Amino acid sequence: MTHPIQSRRAGLAVTTNAILCALALGVALPVATVDAQTIRARADGLLEVTDAPPATVVRYTLDGTDPTRDSGAWLAPVDVPAGYTVKARAFTADHTPVGTQIEWASRAPGPRLPSTVVPVTQGRDWRVYDWPARHAAAVALMKERQPEIVMLGDSIMHFWGGDPSGEHVGGRRTAPEVWDGFFAARRVVNLGYGWDRTENVLWRLRHGEFEQVSPKVVVLMIGTNNVTLNTPDEIAAGVSAICDEIHERSPASRILLLGIFPRGEKPDANRATIEAVNQRLATFEARGGVVTYLDIGDKFLAADRSISKDIMYDFLHPTAKGYAIWAAAIEPTLTRLLSR
Repeated sequence: MTHPIQSRRAGLAVTTNAILCALALGVALPVATVDAQTIRARADGLLEVTDAPPATVVRYTLDGTDPTRDSGAWLAPVDVPAGYTVKARAFTADHTPVGTQIEWASRAPGPRLPSTVVPVTQGRDWRVYDWPARHAAAVALMKERQPEIVMLGDSIMHFWGGDPSGEHVGGRRTAPEVWDGFFAARRVVNLGYGWDRTENVLWRLRHGEFEQVSPKVVVLMIGTNNVTLNTPDEIAAGVSAICDEIHERSPASRILLLGIFPRGEKPDANRATIEAVNQRLATFEARGGVVTYLDIGDKFLAADRSISKDIMYDFLHPTAKGYAIWAAAIEPTLTRLLSR
């Protein structure tokens, strides 16, 4: 029995329609103004920031924390689902906060969605690369290259190699020689971003990285950065939403969904959470032939289930040897999917 891919707009429609209904019924929607920075609701219910001080970047959060340098830049209108509050503040180029923080609490009815399915930007890895710059480069590269393979995920994917590359965009490159040898003449784009969670990948997919492209295969691994914050069900829901988004935007693409890699030198609570998430991800194979699930985690483990530093230098990110193991493990399945 197959299960159809669900619409990516299901959750968004509930929250946005609720705001639109409020506007239509004349319910007052507040305007928050501090030091000339303003959050306003547009006619479609999305929020935008206006009147920010010159030469500043407005950063925002949806998780209840105050914005810091690690918070994502406000790059596009923001949807604030039921139960969430957006907090925003301007920062100068040297990361100094300007003015006073502004906030907007959602008035939309309904249950609070898990954070894993609420799209948002991030800036947690700013010491290594520039998240908005990488996103802009990726949008342009996807349209120009029209890749047959897209590698989609977090830093574990990002640090392997490939394009987009360059100052402020490429970030760390652990095994470019393994990348180049494995992908050779194939048209590939690396959409891995350091410190991304499922909600950050969703934002990227909905803001240009999957417009007018139709890769043959999307290799997806995401969720390790959600492990300490969310439940297995919530993480699986985030991965599910990403699969739905890809399928809606590119129905012909096949998704090679990898189980989240084990982490930590020895088995621990994080490993247990990862195993629980992967059990849920394995069920996605039932989605009408769109998703192929592959768990290669054991390839990185010793007989006692430990991880050595010559495989993952920090017990999370692969070394060149670890990336070679990864490439060899997915090659047969990837080749089969490309030949369809």
